[in-house]
Amino acid sequence: MKVHDIALVGAGRMGSLHARNIATSPRFRLCGVADHNAELAGELASELGVPVVSYEAILANPSIDAVVVASSTSSHLENVLLAVGSGKAVFCEKPLSLDADTLAGALADIERASRPVFIAFNRRFDPHLKDLKRQLDEGRIGALETIHIINHDPAAPRLDFIPRSGGLFKDFTIHDFDTASWLIGEEFVELFATGSCLVDPEIEALGDIDTAKLILRSAGNVLCVISNSRRTGYGYDQRVEAFGSQGALRVDNVTTTAVSRLGEEGTTSAPFPYSFAERYAEGYRAELDHFADVLEGRTMPATGPRDSLRALRLADAAERSLKGASPVNLEGVFGDA
Repeated sequence: MKVHDIALVGAGRMGSLHARNIATSPRFRLCGVADHNAELAGELASELGVPVVSYEAILANPSIDAVVVASSTSSHLENVLLAVGSGKAVFCEKPLSLDADTLAGALADIERASRPVFIAFNRRFDPHLKDLKRQLDEGRIGALETIHIINHDPAAPRLDFIPRSGGLFKDFTIHDFDTASWLIGEEFVELFATGSCLVDPEIEALGDIDTAKLILRSAGNVLCVISNSRRTGYGYDQRVEAFGSQGALRVDNVTTTAVSRLGEEGTTSAPFPYSFAERYAEGYRAELDHFADVLEGRTMPATGPRDSLRALRLADAAERSLKGASPVNLEGVFGDA
């Protein structure tokens, strides 16, 4: 089995998750961790027994085959361009950029590079959602008519994250935009978004919302409803329902055990995951395996820069709809995606 030398830029929450998966994968060797926060990088590097290195050193090292870009979202595109410019393959956290027009302008440079760029929309690799997609494609419920996506966090993030997140639609709903595009398999032609700040008034003071509902209509008139919230208080609520002309498919929250207890007080079921890292643990490992297959020429990246651009265009349309309190016509929006 070929072992790929890979380095990480960004030692925060997502970078740490990917680094730990790399450290346990037989297909990769983690060669270093880079982060502008020396303390953060040092803690992760010490845990995994790898050196702290500069990003410049990573790019200049010809033995390093690939880079995981998990730095702050605003630096994703710059770090990806530097990596492909130095001949590295890239595994980049979503989204590739916070600005769709800037990303569109950089597509040519990314796509003419000799090495692949994979954008990690992890939900496409979740085994439950993959099975849902397979059954949809096999026509198990006839013609698809509507999809409902529930994506609710257990608790709001730290307030200092809000100003650099890109906003709810680009940080949070962007997963749902990609999931909906993938499941339905058609471009969207209309979008309506409404939202409120119901979890923490400080989020509104920082210029964002924490609760949203969206309705999208595809070119084939499939309707998609997306529900977002920054807080449940009961766990990481992740559900998808698909309704067709001959039935329905549903992915419920995945519990730690299928055992339920029935007693005088009623029925008690096992809890479902409280964090995204726990709920999508299999998906994160699977996308890393997929990246190894990409590096070995077995397949092309399942999601790339244009998928990120498509999701960003939808996020921008959602912002316009929210501000205008009206549906947005998406005709012509995806011409560069």
